[in-house]
Amino acid sequence: MTTQDFDPRAFLADLLRERLDPAGLDWLEGACEEVAGGIASTRFGALLSLASRHVPARPLEPGVAALARAEAGLRGWNPERWDLRETARVRLLLSRRDLAEETFAADLEQAFRFADEGELRALYKALALLPGGERFVWRAAEGCRTNIVPVFESVACDSPYPARHFDDIAWNQLVIKALFIGAPLWRVHGLDGRLSEDLARMALDLADERRSAGRAVPPELWLALGTHAGERGRRSLEAEVATGDTLGARAAALALRRLDGGDWSRDGCDQAAFRAFDPRETR
Repeated sequence: MTTQDFDPRAFLADLLRERLDPAGLDWLEGACEEVAGGIASTRFGALLSLASRHVPARPLEPGVAALARAEAGLRGWNPERWDLRETARVRLLLSRRDLAEETFAADLEQAFRFADEGELRALYKALALLPGGERFVWRAAEGCRTNIVPVFESVACDSPYPARHFDDIAWNQLVIKALFIGAPLWRVHGLDGRLSEDLARMALDLADERRSAGRAVPPELWLALGTHAGERGRRSLEAEVATGDTLGARAAALALRRLDGGDWSRDGCDQAAFRAFDPRETR
């Protein structure tokens, strides 16, 4: 839920003002003024594309205080892994004065249709910041069907959008897709609150498929079980503890504790602790 006094447009503007060089900032401010004044959909798409000429794709690096402000303003939103260009494009998007109107929804869909990968990442990351987010569920679900991991993560990770707006079918598909393509499930906000018997069954099916193919089970798969795994899940977890690699065995042991009613927080192994199992994380 967004706090009433949190303005994501102003928040992103502050971050960019501190990080862009004068030329890039001048271009962005001028483009935002143009967007705010009302422009044709073709020009809007052109400005999103032109951002690549004026704003570098360096990491945003918002810092601890800014991340805390983002979380306080919109629970579940984490721009830690955004880059400057994505942020500028979202800033452009939020400059529109018709965000709650159908004209905007139509132009946004048009932008999605013609976007390159970088533009797609920005557009999907913006969904959680838009009013009337339920209007874009179909589009967000489309983003979760891609095999392009950075695009998938822009919908599924570090955002409250899926947990807030996806039905159970779309949610379960997101979780299994994340495991299938190797996206970081620990960064899917709201996972613990939407665990279910159906999701646990699907996750265990995937674990069985991996083992049948002689492949390792991703350690994060066990996050999808919770207390819903039953005896089948217990047997699968015990097998992983006995035969899995170090990370897999550790993750399965944590999941066994939870299956027996253990508390992630008490045990010091909340969902974010699975960062240690993500080889891309160096922090």
